[in-house]
Amino acid sequence: MSTAGTIIRTAPTESCQPWPRHKLLGEEWRAMAASLGEAGAPSLLALWADTARVYVLLHDADAAGWLVASTSVDDGRYPALSPRRPSATWFERMIHDLWGHEASGGRDLRPWLEHGRWPVTVPMSLRPLARESPAEPPEFLPVEGEDYHQIPVGPVHAGIIEPGHFRFSALGETVARLEIRLGWLHKGTLALMRGKSPRVAARFAARLSGDTTVAHSVAFARAAEAASGTEVPPRAAALRAVMTELERVANHLSDCGAIAGDAAFAYLPARFGWHREALLRAAAVAFGHRLMMDVVVPGGVTADIVPGGTEAILRALAPLEDELPELIRVYDGFSSLLDRTVGTGIVTPALAGEFAAGGFVGRASGRAIDLRRTPGYPPYDRLAFEVPVQQEGDVDARVRIRFAEIGASLNLLRTLLIELPEGGVSVPLLLGSGEGIGWAEGFRGDIWHWLRLDGGQIAAVFMRDPSWLQWPLLEAAIHDNIVADFPLCNKSFNCSYSGVDL
Repeated sequence: MSTAGTIIRTAPTESCQPWPRHKLLGEEWRAMAASLGEAGAPSLLALWADTARVYVLLHDADAAGWLVASTSVDDGRYPALSPRRPSATWFERMIHDLWGHEASGGRDLRPWLEHGRWPVTVPMSLRPLARESPAEPPEFLPVEGEDYHQIPVGPVHAGIIEPGHFRFSALGETVARLEIRLGWLHKGTLALMRGKSPRVAARFAARLSGDTTVAHSVAFARAAEAASGTEVPPRAAALRAVMTELERVANHLSDCGAIAGDAAFAYLPARFGWHREALLRAAAVAFGHRLMMDVVVPGGVTADIVPGGTEAILRALAPLEDELPELIRVYDGFSSLLDRTVGTGIVTPALAGEFAAGGFVGRASGRAIDLRRTPGYPPYDRLAFEVPVQQEGDVDARVRIRFAEIGASLNLLRTLLIELPEGGVSVPLLLGSGEGIGWAEGFRGDIWHWLRLDGGQIAAVFMRDPSWLQWPLLEAAIHDNIVADFPLCNKSFNCSYSGVDL
């Protein structure tokens, strides 16, 4: 067992479902943080806070378990995790912006979500402060050395795209460093959810990242169900999986087309886009909404699949199943396309492991992480499916993972639709107090939600999109590539802006 795992597991616990939360004293947290640099130390999955404490979710692979720990914040400070786990850096900056807790010894103390435009500072603290000084421009890392130049891109981009700033430091056309700055889509979601019932707050979870509305809704619902001790009907769990797999396939189709389009190959975007549109129309028939937004709620789903919905989905799947092998052959058959994707934007397995990357980013770099399988959740715990893995970690590997996942999801959809259990689709959420963690495997990867209920209302909540741990890897992937390959790398990651801007 790792040192960090031992420190956490020997600390006293408070009730949290499905894993108890361990309460660490300040010195114990400091020792745990220091041990995260050891070989075999747990992976950091999320770091968040409330008004009095800081929380961490870790995965201890050696002990095959997930660890939840917290520590009290003393005098507004807590020992930073980022010196040993760089993946904690963005979380620590977010915590300081929202709650005012400073990560003592942190790698980077610059603002993250805070752009100097809020009427108050530390808005989620017990005592938000009125802003006294005008907004300051964001601070970027300096460039040192002769002949280097900087290329600022965004936050406003051409076309319909979320806002984010990319600061390239380049030597000629070769990228020496990329620094990403987000936060323009901050919506105050966590604060808006406090004081509401989980059923009401589910609408905010569904809109954290609109392209992943189903998977985020599932993770939030499972967290609320864990906290309240509610078990959903088997048919509801199966319908959730149908919607999640439809969402996965639709987004993978869009991504595969967009990647090929950024390599100036127009045929694949046209065909993948046609199939995506067919799936979205079938989803609208079956569930009343193209994106299936607001159908998944704590306690189950709002409505059953409509009569004829199953047939509509199967009719949309059939042409995709027929053409997918040919579309993959087209991708493989054009050297001008492969020349752009093979060897471009590499994320090494070691770096992917350090950042606990999930989804197609992690699986393209050797990490067989899929929450549907481990720790698992209904109905996937009774279904057989493959988790594809590549080792190359480049744009091509991320495309091939998507191809394989589309095929696996098509098989899952057929099985789920044919074997839909009978019974109800929703139960009332049990009122009360409690703390719970929920998870779902979205098309980008592992999604984690945590919430604490007090008398049936949300006292505190945090939602972690996979992009928190994937954006920094994009910064690494573009290193030593040319500037012109950034759109291709960016599309192959397709990280969510809104998902991390909260």
